[in-house]
Amino acid sequence: MTYCVGMTLNSGIVFMSDTRTNAGVDDIASVKKMHTWTVDGDRVITIMTAGNLATTQSLISLLSERSVKPKKRDPSILKAPTMFQVARLVGDTLREVIQSNAGSGQEASSAFNATVIVGGQIKGMTPRLFLVYPEGNFIEASADNPFFQIGENKYGKPILVRAYDPEMSHKAAMKLLLVSFDSTIKANLSVGLPLDYQIYETDSFKLEKQGRIEADDPYFLQVSNGWGDALKEAFLELPEFSFD
Repeated sequence: MTYCVGMTLNSGIVFMSDTRTNAGVDDIASVKKMHTWTVDGDRVITIMTAGNLATTQSLISLLSERSVKPKKRDPSILKAPTMFQVARLVGDTLREVIQSNAGSGQEASSAFNATVIVGGQIKGMTPRLFLVYPEGNFIEASADNPFFQIGENKYGKPILVRAYDPEMSHKAAMKLLLVSFDSTIKANLSVGLPLDYQIYETDSFKLEKQGRIEADDPYFLQVSNGWGDALKEAFLELPEFSFD
């Protein structure tokens, strides 16, 4: 399983993904699920993947290969004029990979399914964030739906819904996402550290804030323990139920 979040802010986009992959409880490994393409001064494009590992790796390999040595029939995400066209290209490539593996015509086989978050900015336009489905279609983040989750999303969503604020700082956004990931990790063993993160600042067209959070990271441990203690205290402060 996987957990990835792409979250829009007034100041840019924040990305975070776990790195755990497993083919059973005795076959667990770490795999990078966040991938970025940049053209200094022109564009930054980030993709996070969830689903069948063979499918997602083929998707990333094809996008990278076609960006380095594009053919006329293989448009590059580094040449697409808008982020909408980038999302469309990613969706078409994802559908192509799934169909080539499943051999099922226009239908996506669940055995090879994958879901993708695509975000970034192209010069002259605003940052945009998309959620791409296995069938190749996609939706865009908005003020009413400012973040996307893929993979194991149910455990980490409540904190995002309650605490999200488009005006929040990058530091606050990181704290919010770490709480969301901590809740998911504690509830599902198939999601785990290390966590990759990346913050894209609007109109910067470069990456300055990115990194990996390991299992022994002091700040993550502080957030994890502090959030658990805070929940217990809040629970105890709630009024007692009455049977009368």
